[in-house]
Amino acid sequence: MDLYRPRAGCRDRHFLDVGRCRNGRGPGAGRVPARSFLVGLGVSDQCPGRNIVAGLVLLAVFVLVELRIKVPSFDPRLLAQRTFGGGNMALGLLLFSVAAITFYNAFYLQGALGFSPMKAGLANIPTALGALAGAPLASRLVRRLSVRVVTVPALTVAALTVGGYGFLGLQTPLVWIEILLLIQGLSIGMVIGPVTAALISNLPLEQAGAGSAVTNTVRQTGSVVGIAVGGTILSIMYRRAIEPSLAGLPGPARDQARVSAEQARHVATAIHQPTLAQAADNAFVHAMHVGAGWIAVITVLGAAVLLIALPAAGKAKGPEYDEATSVMEPNR
Repeated sequence: MDLYRPRAGCRDRHFLDVGRCRNGRGPGAGRVPARSFLVGLGVSDQCPGRNIVAGLVLLAVFVLVELRIKVPSFDPRLLAQRTFGGGNMALGLLLFSVAAITFYNAFYLQGALGFSPMKAGLANIPTALGALAGAPLASRLVRRLSVRVVTVPALTVAALTVGGYGFLGLQTPLVWIEILLLIQGLSIGMVIGPVTAALISNLPLEQAGAGSAVTNTVRQTGSVVGIAVGGTILSIMYRRAIEPSLAGLPGPARDQARVSAEQARHVATAIHQPTLAQAADNAFVHAMHVGAGWIAVITVLGAAVLLIALPAAGKAKGPEYDEATSVMEPNR
């Protein structure tokens, strides 16, 4: 429920008529958006600094509460364990990279290459097919080798496929993009399932629920942060690359084109300057190359963390993952 809505600059607040919202009268009646709760806590789109502080405070309160109750639904103490904590960190970094590079993928296919939403969706099918093939393949390999031997190289390959976006351009044949996506999906599928199963099986049965909550939270957090960081890198590098091409444009058009490649294409169409659209595409591709490089480095870091966190093959083999029943079984 909207308790108040901050004005521009986050200085003044005016309370809304809660009664009208309940009775179905007035603007927005009957609709209670999720962000309204945050608005009621003082979170506003106009004050990112205050939003970050508010988020950190809420996170700290949540952790303190979970540490004090006897049966926490989210137990942060589990992250102190080497295998569980390190494995979750590696998964978080992987999901960070997957979300960021998927974000790039959407704008690259539909924006720079001009694919329709349907065509772009179909072009990403190899990623799903690779993931479907990677999961059962990894389960067979884990039975013969170990989780560490299988997943660390697979995560390294995933990092290489992320870095492969640095070689994509406006004239790249679609077949090369499809091959890259297929390998990426295959490598990701060989990591997520075995690592998640190994982490949960490493916990006592009474902590399995809390462990699952921690793992899911880390993965979701990694995805959200990945989009935020990847998008920030993309935006910064795009603005730097497009700036020389904006000379001579009217002020409003220049400001709009500086926001993103999509906005620049709209401006180019409106003022009949196709060269601006081409410059926006080139600037976006340059920004994607830089961002993909940084994201690949982060993915390699995840592989290094996984290498340290998981036990060596000679010391303790990972638990077997039954692909048919999706349950963990101890090695026989």
